[in-house]
Amino acid sequence: MAAMPAASSTPRSDATAIRRAAFVGVGVMGEALIRGLLAQQRLRPEAVVASHPREARRQELRERYGITVEAHNRAAVEGADLAVLCVKPQVAPRVLRELAGALAPHAFLLSIAAGVPLEVLAAASGHRAVVRAMPNTPAQIGEGMTVWTATPEVTPEQRAQVRTLLGALGQELEVADEDYLDMATAVSGTGPTYVFLLMEALVDAAVHLGFSRTDARRLVVQTLRGAALFAEQSHLHPAELRNMVTSPGGTSAAALYQLEKGGLRTVISKAIWAAYQRSAAMGRAARAALTGETADPA
Repeated sequence: MAAMPAASSTPRSDATAIRRAAFVGVGVMGEALIRGLLAQQRLRPEAVVASHPREARRQELRERYGITVEAHNRAAVEGADLAVLCVKPQVAPRVLRELAGALAPHAFLLSIAAGVPLEVLAAASGHRAVVRAMPNTPAQIGEGMTVWTATPEVTPEQRAQVRTLLGALGQELEVADEDYLDMATAVSGTGPTYVFLLMEALVDAAVHLGFSRTDARRLVVQTLRGAALFAEQSHLHPAELRNMVTSPGGTSAAALYQLEKGGLRTVISKAIWAAYQRSAAMGRAARAALTGETADPA
């Protein structure tokens, strides 16, 4: 059985102690991390270097953030205290091989590549101090949920720096066992997709009732936002919150009857299980890409 999540009792560290932070293959999430760290002054622009293969993208990042941008990944990470792997999981093994031997002994590698296990990150890069993190889409506006874990070689000081860095994306949770990363991928990583689908269904239903699509969207977005904030601030179990707004014979009771009759809980559970299985399969594929073996589809 997997170990329970580790308690985040270590204090946050000043990320400005990182003299050079390299972001490899800066896409949407990598840029969100850079933007948050700079906006919150957790890193200085002169301490940030990014890499990207397209010149237009490199120029965009230079002009937008005042950071250094390299065309080659290896040039970006040389001399860095921290290297952040921001590439897509299917290209991660190749990019990691490019970085092999380039990371300084004191440095650590932080990967946000979905599904790529710690053992692959360490073996392909030739570096043992590795952090694997799973952020989600709201991280782009500083309201994300990031779950992460690290190899034993990551020092307490570096773990504190990870908390500070990932805190720029929203909230973070350290877990002691890597199995929780696949679980987090299915729940919080993929979770916004479920919410967006629910949002879409609610908007369509409101339009069917007669609202304009603009008004329907406003009603739905604020309702979901308010419900989430109420749940956060009340500290009550979701069932207690639901009971608070479900009067006997009322509109909520009528609606809930149809949702339960349609098997909403079962469908959500199956969806999360499918996402978990897919995340685990991505990990097996990454291991296979590194070793040359055939990935086990099970």
